[in-house]
Amino acid sequence: MKPVTSLPAKCISFQGKQDEAITRDVAVEAPVAFEINGLAYAVMMASPSDLEDYAVGFALSEGLAQHPASITQLDMAEVDQGVIIRMMIPDLAEDLQERIRLRLNEGSCGLCGLRSIEEVLRPLPVLQMAEPVVPDAIHRAATALSGQQLLGQATGAMHAAAFCDVSGKILLTREDVGRHNALDKLVGAMARQGFDATQGFVLLTARCSYELVEKTVRAGCPTLVTVSAPTSLAVERAEAAGLTLYALARHDSVLRMHAPAGYGRIEEQSAIAGEN
Repeated sequence: MKPVTSLPAKCISFQGKQDEAITRDVAVEAPVAFEINGLAYAVMMASPSDLEDYAVGFALSEGLAQHPASITQLDMAEVDQGVIIRMMIPDLAEDLQERIRLRLNEGSCGLCGLRSIEEVLRPLPVLQMAEPVVPDAIHRAATALSGQQLLGQATGAMHAAAFCDVSGKILLTREDVGRHNALDKLVGAMARQGFDATQGFVLLTARCSYELVEKTVRAGCPTLVTVSAPTSLAVERAEAAGLTLYALARHDSVLRMHAPAGYGRIEEQSAIAGEN
């Protein structure tokens, strides 16, 4: 299954010109089902590309695996209209049933009940201090990113996630119709290729939600740069975990985001967890 397909379309002019029949490249979005240790775990809508990276990154970001070597078997099967990814993670056997139960209880909003809220707001690991990324490096990477987005250029419907070294050179790029998927693919690619996440920063084309902050933290990367704006929870989570967060990276500026001391509930929960 390819990540891009060509479909017929009609170009309709607003300026009185004659309609034109064209062919348009369109991003393929397909269900990707994850089976962990023989149990159905999740179905994600994703681009069917770099799926090995996606599988490993998904397992790491979800906390299902601590290292790529924790995944002892990884198989894929293309089925009608989608893909099934099957993974064996022996160390997860004891608590997998509970993880699946919690997932099945989720509502359409993604949360259901106090247990799920506590799970979402649980304290993140605190990152070690790293050498600050200089503004010139952010500018260099942000300027070069569009040239790395081959699927995005073809379709206009792909997010990109890139890992950059401290100088701003882009070392890896992954794309997907989903911003979370693109980052999972990048995390998986970095882990499989042995990149040291502490020696650079992640650059995303997406709006910076809290999930993207958490995935970056769990990958061990100390700095996240996003082209779009962050949410308040993303800023709070980044501050609590020691993640340096930059947003709205443009050709002439970028915002260094901060959460004031005591703002929100996340820092308070992290402090309490540290006392126990």
